[in-house]
Amino acid sequence: MKPPYQPIRCDLYDYLEIACLFGYRLQVELASGQTFEAKALTTRVQGGEEFLTLQNSEATREYRLDAITAITPLDSGARFGRVVLAP
Repeated sequence: MKPPYQPIRCDLYDYLEIACLFGYRLQVELASGQTFEAKALTTRVQGGEEFLTLQNSEATREYRLDAITAITPLDSGARFGRVVLAP
């Protein structure tokens, strides 16, 4: 059973929207300690939980936002740097 969803702050959500809007390649850090690179595609809400859809060379996957601890855009000229979403 998954723990209850913990929403991220709205100002942090804006960075995810920007990443999707510009299709940034991101380094993604998960709460599990896993890190990987993927392209930001879209965000969505379902059943009160928010998700980020990412695509890499292997697959397109969704991650619940409270499972993501940080994102760092890898594209030159990105409009932001590393963003910590969760402590």
